[in-house]
Amino acid sequence: MSVPYNHREVESKWQAYWEKNETFKTDVWDFSKPKYYALDMFPYPSGVGLHAGHPEGYTATDIMSRMMRMKGYNVLHPMGYDSFGLPAEQYAVNTGNHPNGFTQENIKTFSKQLKELGFDYDWSKMIATSDPEFYKWTQWIFKQLYLDGYAKYIDMPVNWCEELGTVLSNDEVIDGKSERGGFPVVRKNMKQWVIDQPAFAEKLLEGLNEIDWPESTKDIQRHWIGKSEGVEVKFKIVGGGEFSIFTTCIETIYGITFMVLAPDGQTVKDLMPRIENKEEVQAYIDETLKKNDMDRTELNKTKSGCELKGVTCINPVNGKEVRMFIGDFVLANYGTGAVMAVPSHDQRDFEYAIAHNIDMIQVIDGRDVSECAFEKQDYLGKGCKLINSEEFTGLTVEEAKKAITKKLVDMGVAKTTVNYHFREWIFARQRYWGEPVPVVHTEDGKIHVLDDEELPLVLPELQDY
Repeated sequence: MSVPYNHREVESKWQAYWEKNETFKTDVWDFSKPKYYALDMFPYPSGVGLHAGHPEGYTATDIMSRMMRMKGYNVLHPMGYDSFGLPAEQYAVNTGNHPNGFTQENIKTFSKQLKELGFDYDWSKMIATSDPEFYKWTQWIFKQLYLDGYAKYIDMPVNWCEELGTVLSNDEVIDGKSERGGFPVVRKNMKQWVIDQPAFAEKLLEGLNEIDWPESTKDIQRHWIGKSEGVEVKFKIVGGGEFSIFTTCIETIYGITFMVLAPDGQTVKDLMPRIENKEEVQAYIDETLKKNDMDRTELNKTKSGCELKGVTCINPVNGKEVRMFIGDFVLANYGTGAVMAVPSHDQRDFEYAIAHNIDMIQVIDGRDVSECAFEKQDYLGKGCKLINSEEFTGLTVEEAKKAITKKLVDMGVAKTTVNYHFREWIFARQRYWGEPVPVVHTEDGKIHVLDDEELPLVLPELQDY
């Protein structure tokens, strides 16, 4: 006769035993065994408690850590809480309560639930990111990054809400308005603390070759980093001024029929006095400023824009004048804030040219312009040759890449360079509920980083949140 499993009795018995005897407490100074570190993603302690996704992931690491204990490893399996951030701050703003109070209560609830699930955590090492004893060390790490030049205080485009008086994350902006209150949000440059992620790009790419991850996951990471080797070229503007573009397809430079600049970039601002259709251009800029970067790139399904009438630039390889446009898919803070457009050989440029009735010039043989654009992998290595490219006509694509690059470099208008898709990481969007940045801004505009003895720099107490 089978006996039903009484989970309430059995689970509570052994959970009480584990807690009393500190069964899963780890002596990190025990070097008699090989070490194994099992780390879960720390949950944000919301008021609703755990959701189904938490134990789903935590069960896998619990199985792994228990198996490694049985195999004789000294296992460290900690738990902690990602307790700083915008959700708690938003709740505090809405209710008038200090975020620390309900955050601590939520942590108690989460810990109780996790213990009831029976995971083998070393609770003696539990941390919360809002604890000064913890963020003392995140401040120390920030200090090292700052001293080594990787943490910077620079102008960056952000989502600014005038009515709320604060910067908002992309998640807090819906259709150009704040999620809370429905107030207008615009993109504007403001001083922000950022981490220089691109400085670590090569190390991150090299490291992917050494870790035991599925290749599909590694490819996602490589795509996120987005390394591109190409050429940066200067284009002179008729009447004065210049701008640069970055391209991985320099062999198509003779096929340029227009340029597209970031609507919110400095180049367009400088050109405004010379633009004949100022009102049209300014209206487009105003609309662009209501969109976040995601809306302008990954989610952008249109090819909107307008011409900068009365303004042209010169293609340095042949001296021809080129029309200039603005389009919201070009970002001022990514790359050079401008792109060269070759509609015969690029899908996005082709669609833009069709939408705005712009001419096309085919410069690579083997494809008819009416077949639309094609990616470079379609013709690289296939012996395709250049056409309509003056002295480079007849060269293969690979030959032309090298020869045209050399010509432009010798002219002093180009250089070979590397670009990365991912950019500086903006952080500290919180108005209050986040780690204080451990620096002092002096009246003369200089920045003084705190001494180690002055850490942690603790958040000030607020009577009325």
